Amino acid sequence: MPFSGKCTFSSGPTLPEIAEDVSDLISINSPHETPLLDALGDSPRSARSTVHEWIEDTLIPNHDTVNDVIDSSTVSVNHPDRFRIGDLIRVEGSSETVLISAINSNDQTITLVRGYGGSVQGSIVSGTTLHLIANAALEGADADPARYTHRNRLSNYTQIFTASVSVSGSELAVNQIGVRDELAWQKNLRSRELLRDLENAVINGLASSIDPQGTGTVRRTLRGIISFLQTNQFVVGQNGFPANPALTEAQLNLALRHVWEKSSSRIDLIVVGGREKRAINSFIASNRRYYNSNESFKDLVSTYESDFGLARVVLSRYVPSGTVLLLDSSRIHVLPLTSRSFHYVSLARTGDSENGQLVGEYTLELRNESAHGIIRGFTA
Repeated sequence: MPFSGKCTFSSGPTLPEIAEDVSDLISINSPHETPLLDALGDSPRSARSTVHEWIEDTLIPNHDTVNDVIDSSTVSVNHPDRFRIGDLIRVEGSSETVLISAINSNDQTITLVRGYGGSVQGSIVSGTTLHLIANAALEGADADPARYTHRNRLSNYTQIFTASVSVSGSELAVNQIGVRDELAWQKNLRSRELLRDLENAVINGLASSIDPQGTGTVRRTLRGIISFLQTNQFVVGQNGFPANPALTEAQLNLALRHVWEKSSSRIDLIVVGGREKRAINSFIASNRRYYNSNESFKDLVSTYESDFGLARVVLSRYVPSGTVLLLDSSRIHVLPLTSRSFHYVSLARTGDSENGQLVGEYTLELRNESAHGIIRGFTA
């Protein structure tokens, strides 16, 4: 049916035209989506204090780096306590396997049986990584001294998000265009703004360096994801990371591999801004095929599957330009303080208006920061 300019339930041309016809719908053009919060979902628990704490532990690392080569069979390492006599060691960069025959913790040296098991002796220099294969215990030997790791106690702070609402008695009484209840509409707008701000804070927030727990004069702010990520930071053009100014698949896979090598993480969220999202979409450009019957053009990558797992690509406006976040969502929670999730509180009337405030208090729990990664420095 061709467009006639009339609505389908018009009673005919004999009825007089209405002088003013405004659709009963108000459009909001301002950005208000929260894709990262939607991907993370609701937390299974709440925070119980304005200082939220959690405990992390690790396994004893099974690799170390050579500091110096003393002689052909003795090297100094950064952490001799990671090894035991009888450890089989794989030398990175060669096919050689060595056996540790002695450890001197005082000068941080270990003595090696080179070319163990007939393996071809390679080169060990400063900076060579030694990978532990396994320990071979002697039959009937006494137990080795117990080893252990230290648990880490981490914390973050809750941040209070508020927005005030005030609607006059006249506004409540009149018939509004597009709005049935002005007070409810204002609550809806302010709550969208607060959710938008929460997502931004979860990504970019920083805790105060002075009295981060907050005082009567110091505002309490939460640490965001970016401020937590220290171990797996990849900067374009630095420390051997490829210098391509626009994100490439090789760069993304290199970062994913490094995170995988250092942790048990499975990156399942790749969070990017608009420019980096377009770069990821271009990964499939060389594989596109078009036929005469094609009537639509699709240029979108919503999930990325590599050897290191399947990751959903999340487009968020609040990720800084030139940045890619690699996240394991199972280790990230956005928690409300107990009984302080977003809610509306009516305030006392001081005149002819209804007043209230939307309030929420939230924090971020990011476990095992080495299970996540960040790439910075893209400029094109």
